[in-house]
Amino acid sequence: MTTSVATAGGIGTSPVRPDGTLKVTGEFAFSSDLWADRMLWGATLRSPHPRARIVSVDLTEALRLPGVHAVLTAEDVPGAKHYGLEHRDQPVLAIGQVRYAGEPVAIVAADHPETARRAAARIGVEYEVLAPVVDSEAALDPACAPVHESGNLLRHVPIRKGPQDVVAPVVVTGEYEVGMQDQAFLGPESGLAIPAEDGGVDLFIATQWLHGDLAQVADCLGLPPEKVRLSLAGVGGAFGGREDVSMQVHACMLALRTGRPVKMVYSREESFFGHVHRHPARLRYEHGADETGRLLYVRARIVLDGGAYASTSMAVVANATTLGIGPYRVPSVTVDGYAVYTNNPPCGAMRGFGAVQACFAYESQMDRLAAALGLDPVELRARNALEPGDTMPTGQVVTGPAPVAELLRRVRDLPLPAPGTGDPREFPGGVANTTRGEGVRRGVGYGVGIKNVGFSEGFDDYSTARVRLELVGGEPAAVVHTAAAEVGQGLVTVMAQIVRTELGVRRVTVATADTTIGSAGSSSASRQTYVTGGAVKAACEAVRREIERRTGRDADLATDLVTVLGDGPIEETVEWRHKPTFPIDPRTGQGDAHVQYAFAAHRATVDVDVELGLVRVVEIATAQDVGRALHPQSVRGQIAGGTAQGLGLAVMEEIQVVDGRIRNPSFTDYLIPTILDVPPMLIDVLELGDPEAPYGLRGVGEPPTISSTPAIVAAIRAATGLPLKRVPVRPEHLTGT
Repeated sequence: MTTSVATAGGIGTSPVRPDGTLKVTGEFAFSSDLWADRMLWGATLRSPHPRARIVSVDLTEALRLPGVHAVLTAEDVPGAKHYGLEHRDQPVLAIGQVRYAGEPVAIVAADHPETARRAAARIGVEYEVLAPVVDSEAALDPACAPVHESGNLLRHVPIRKGPQDVVAPVVVTGEYEVGMQDQAFLGPESGLAIPAEDGGVDLFIATQWLHGDLAQVADCLGLPPEKVRLSLAGVGGAFGGREDVSMQVHACMLALRTGRPVKMVYSREESFFGHVHRHPARLRYEHGADETGRLLYVRARIVLDGGAYASTSMAVVANATTLGIGPYRVPSVTVDGYAVYTNNPPCGAMRGFGAVQACFAYESQMDRLAAALGLDPVELRARNALEPGDTMPTGQVVTGPAPVAELLRRVRDLPLPAPGTGDPREFPGGVANTTRGEGVRRGVGYGVGIKNVGFSEGFDDYSTARVRLELVGGEPAAVVHTAAAEVGQGLVTVMAQIVRTELGVRRVTVATADTTIGSAGSSSASRQTYVTGGAVKAACEAVRREIERRTGRDADLATDLVTVLGDGPIEETVEWRHKPTFPIDPRTGQGDAHVQYAFAAHRATVDVDVELGLVRVVEIATAQDVGRALHPQSVRGQIAGGTAQGLGLAVMEEIQVVDGRIRNPSFTDYLIPTILDVPPMLIDVLELGDPEAPYGLRGVGEPPTISSTPAIVAAIRAATGLPLKRVPVRPEHLTGT
């Protein structure tokens, strides 16, 4: 039985999010709001040095402070000393040395948060300071000091497609740089650990991957997984920054040592040290084309600075390279991607996951190529756009819709914003009244990008869902339970929509995500609606098969449910997988690495004050194929939000790292777009449908972040005539000062 039931609040509609009103009124309970009787507070002592040997640690003064219950170091870690998502290279607490400024060295539990912070400051640590490795290119030199004993190269991904000796009559080259961007979620890291009577621990945590945390936390605590129980607490944004463990092990260690609940909440400054960031990148590209603009080859070198520990760098560099030439048909590809260790802050997952850095470079190149050929930049892109049946640089055949040219032409054909009225507030600088229009020039630019959906390279990407159908007050009602993390993307709403659609019930409860059910994977890679949505749909289908078995026929859900459920509830648990992916060849990068591709295009209109170097983004138009919009309002919200994050990278967001130290760990100095910076957006949503995906859907969250940045920078180039090979674009890049 595979047909769906039309019902109010089902897929294709935009029901009110159950958490929405609570969040906008301030009544939602985030992880930082957690509380328990007899609760202690945890604090962390962090290294002030990017690279140093630890000579000695003296806890005496910290332990003397009244109200302090525990001070722990690496010697107190009861289980495995290291953790990590892909490669367990990061110590729970520093062991003999520190590799980045901000690395945790010791942790404290005390009666009051201020007492805990004061105690941490009293810990005496003697360091032997060493020269840090802070340049990613220098880190690749065999003569460079190793950050880890294994060396500084985390992963090299070579991509080789087609003949490698191709020449072209028209060639453009460029070197590009992408700065370090922060996820800048508004809810800093926080959680509560409660020791249990069985010797285990219950952890309530804001995270993106409960089971990913569970495996690492249990291992480091030396406990069997069944004695470490994780529940999702209210998450105040994520964007990749909560995939890695932060204070999870620390809070549990303190709770188990003291026998009391321990809460940890990072300050905003500490949050900048407590999670990974987007990889800074250096990229060198060469594009060759014939006189008509047909691409003949692309050659590229991509170097990602992974910082002190691996996190997800090995997967990020695979994305940057396998998607590194963009959504274009290219017969000859030579790409080398490198992820390297340095003593800079660790980098890992952030919305776009490697595709962002590559897109800025290849789209900049496409504009340079269009100028060299005297072609319209949209037509050049459309002429080379991927179509179904084309092959990716990995040799993988593109299946399903690939409306790259259509997306570009749609944004081009949308009406352009009207000229300004002359109101000073409309000029760059806004209410500061820096100009009356003199020196202000308008520019228009385009960008298009490609992103994989889901985990890749043979990773076992699945989700588990349990659906229970029962009578409540004489009315059929359903409960859906998964471990999928709601991080603000609206997943709890979508899961309820799927159940309403498949089972025809009005009342649907989404249970709190926890580790008492099988893994749902991470809320990342634009995958949860696809994979967990697929699992919920499959669990509903299993429930319907049981209804059919009980009735002995093709049941009419609208009339038979009450009778059928009179015999008792129906509960089904399903583990669901999409089609498999495969590892790429380590020599050539060939292989069917990805399960699905998503595409988005942007057109940006900007005004630039070329005398002061100020930029105002006037309007952004975007078109994206979402396959099927399960919740149309949320889809548009995802596109708008992702575009705003791309705007931030284009013109303002960068963690300033000098000699391995972050210089701007605050929202005073790390600037993110506000409501005054985000312009009107024209959003064109296509629903072309992927025949292999549940309901035909296509991942939505990441593509708008990818192509918005190069579109905005292209518009600034059009206004100024400057090459602009680095993001974010700063005023001095526009004025030469």
